[in-house]
Amino acid sequence: MALLAAAPAGLYKASVTRFGRRRGPALLGFCCLVLFLTSFAFHSRFVSKARRWPGMRGTSTVVFGTEQLRKIWEWEILSGHYPSTRPIPVEMGFTSPPNNPALPPNAAFKAPEAADGGVVTYTIGTGAKRIYPEVKLRQPDFGHPPRPIPGSIIDLDIIFENCDFSSGKYVRDCHEMLRLGAGLDSHTRLRREDLEYLRYIYVLDGEGDHLQARDDNATASLPPYKRASEDWERDLPLPPHSQYNPTNRQSSPCPEDDPRIFHMFWAGPFTDKPYMAMMAFLFTQNLGLHLENPASENVCRPQLWLWVSRGPADAMPSPTAIDEMFEELRNNPWSAPFLHPRFKDMIQFRLWNTTEQLDSVDELKNDWRNLGDELFRSEGRSKKAEAKKKLGSSIVLDGKSSESHESYNKLPVVLSDLVRFVLCHRFGGVYLDVDMLFLRDWEELWGWSGSFSYRWSHEDRYNTAVLRLRRGSALGTFLLRTALKNGFDFHPTMMSRYLRESNMEKLLYRVPDALFDPGWLSTDHRKKHWWSSPEYFQRDRPPQPFFTDFDNFFNTPSDASAAPSVVGFDGFFRGAYLYHYHNEWWKPFDAARFWPDLGPRFAEVEKMGRAAIADKPAAFPEGIVRNDKRDLDWATVLKRTFEAYLRGERPNMYGEWIRW
Repeated sequence: MALLAAAPAGLYKASVTRFGRRRGPALLGFCCLVLFLTSFAFHSRFVSKARRWPGMRGTSTVVFGTEQLRKIWEWEILSGHYPSTRPIPVEMGFTSPPNNPALPPNAAFKAPEAADGGVVTYTIGTGAKRIYPEVKLRQPDFGHPPRPIPGSIIDLDIIFENCDFSSGKYVRDCHEMLRLGAGLDSHTRLRREDLEYLRYIYVLDGEGDHLQARDDNATASLPPYKRASEDWERDLPLPPHSQYNPTNRQSSPCPEDDPRIFHMFWAGPFTDKPYMAMMAFLFTQNLGLHLENPASENVCRPQLWLWVSRGPADAMPSPTAIDEMFEELRNNPWSAPFLHPRFKDMIQFRLWNTTEQLDSVDELKNDWRNLGDELFRSEGRSKKAEAKKKLGSSIVLDGKSSESHESYNKLPVVLSDLVRFVLCHRFGGVYLDVDMLFLRDWEELWGWSGSFSYRWSHEDRYNTAVLRLRRGSALGTFLLRTALKNGFDFHPTMMSRYLRESNMEKLLYRVPDALFDPGWLSTDHRKKHWWSSPEYFQRDRPPQPFFTDFDNFFNTPSDASAAPSVVGFDGFFRGAYLYHYHNEWWKPFDAARFWPDLGPRFAEVEKMGRAAIADKPAAFPEGIVRNDKRDLDWATVLKRTFEAYLRGERPNMYGEWIRW
């Protein structure tokens, strides 16, 4: 401390001795100012959230003028893709409220009249009345929750009100609301109060012809900041807006313009990661596996399409690529079970072909080849060098993997950022990253007629690990064209910018992460400055289970390792729709039984799996059960739960036994 205190005095004396009483202190002050400004500049460029030099304004990503953006908004609302009460951004400049067939009427409301040149931000609800039923078990049913009501719809406005992190809501409380409103805990319910206000699932009944109010902001329309290097796009081509047909008013249970397809994308050798994603799909979704003929019920059954990448960019697969893909799938123990005829109407393997896919999208087919080597960009940087790395991750059973989040090949990740938007726009449905596990039926989420993604932890941006877009929508056209004009960058950070700067955020509902990524907030932190202590989130009232790191899922700490075996699947983030374990590709789900453990029906598959690890030693502490881990981690418990269902030893989460 004495040396630090003496340093300024020494510098002052040295400056006076060298440059004189006037010039010395002046020069010293100037050097101190330069040092301060330099430190501030480097902090702004490399540490702060802005990530740019001070005084430099980021280039705008806007490529459409206000008239075109308003056209997109109007198309989405008239098509029934805006079932929300949130106001339209005032920047869109609507002078008369558009009809909204996705909102119910309000007979008691008299719509306000906008002043001359005034702007309205509400819509006129012309849709059916919403009924929020109580969802619970009926006697004598007991022990398992009921399936969602066919055609039911989630009210994301109510979800947002009760689960939004930025308004101080806890993931724990959100999950309790999700359980109570869906009857997931009706066989163990402890709450005795009136819970009607927590109902967030509704069904439609009747048609309406009245008005639904929204906030009115009569201010002038503000055009977005014009891009510095490129002109706005003109004459945005959009198809006629789609006819809004609620699920309960269609002759067919599955709408042709909104298929129930879960898309996933996988690159590299098949491992236990896509295996677990598909096992969770079979365990939770309403596939009719308990019926001899699933088509006998008038229910829309979802499908899972796994898109397989077989090369660095998959630009021109060979003519035999599909046959080679299926040959590899048949000879891999982790993929072979899903080729069983019982799953042919539920799970499909499809070859990803970049050229064919981009040429099939009108918004991209005439321009994407002009990008050349810049085709794969992420957050403004080219990722072409990643192609030199090994494709896929090697899983080691002794816990000594040298792979990490920094070292694995990220080119498939960059490609998947593009894949999700192309697939959802071309085919419709929902895109999910493979490192996500289904935790409950998605019936009411399919009922939501709008588009959605979810929040990036505590940050004010999207994580597109979950992406729901309507097929051929105006919003999809906006996103694809905007990304094309901004370096073909589909990273979630950039997509967040595109939506924010063009006032399109409300068209892609940012769902609270408690629904899809329930462990993220408690494992995350932020630092206001590089020198400050980290600020953690919700560790005072964490959800169940409590994770402080994503590794806790695969390697549950010993002081919490009694819970997985005791409470099982029912105690794992109960209420959430998904769990996202954030990569961790190199960690096994079950080191002690690292093969598909599916019983005699899949004996050959098990034989292949055991042979594949014959020379791979596993390291784990044994307990009272020989050749098994003493305490089972959460990942292991979920794997063995799903496998027991396919072996016919237990029902799925809704009490349904599989029929072969």
